[in-house]
Amino acid sequence: MQNVSRCPWCGTHPLYVDYHDHEWGVPLHDDQMLFEMLNLEGAQAGLSWFTILQKREHYRTLFANFDPVQIAGFSDARLEEILLDPGIVRNRLKVYGVRTNAFAYFKVVEQFGSFDAYLWQFVGGSPIRNTPETMRDVPATTPESDAMSKDLKKRGFKFIGSTICYAFMQAVGMVDDHMMSCAFRRP
Repeated sequence: MQNVSRCPWCGTHPLYVDYHDHEWGVPLHDDQMLFEMLNLEGAQAGLSWFTILQKREHYRTLFANFDPVQIAGFSDARLEEILLDPGIVRNRLKVYGVRTNAFAYFKVVEQFGSFDAYLWQFVGGSPIRNTPETMRDVPATTPESDAMSKDLKKRGFKFIGSTICYAFMQAVGMVDDHMMSCAFRRP
């Protein structure tokens, strides 16, 4: 589908095009995948998403496929080993933040029944479908991402500012910000 118009941010690199075509903006309801994406968006803070996308498989290997049960059991020594691995972003606060987020995740699941139910409440359970004509029409934050960020922080999550939350919401399909000209994703 080389000649199909896509959102301009995805460029032409096959990894980015595949992510655009099959993941970005597609509603996601799997608790473990939502946990993964929230942590990867946090790892992306200050970097490009493409950088993280290129490292995603290595993150999955080091972080037990983002299984919160296993991650909650990671010792400081294990996290220190992970910090030595050049296959990820070696930021101490971000790496330790994944374990902190695992503990917070369990509290959320206990209260709401699932991570999915908790997260999707911020958009009323259904995707917000925007109609951006240009990249300038896409906000960095919204009242929904502000609310999500504030509540996640209150519950002990790390690296979940409003901009990160909005990028997460786009990534997991809570928000559909595909350009109106994106023939691949727009009917």
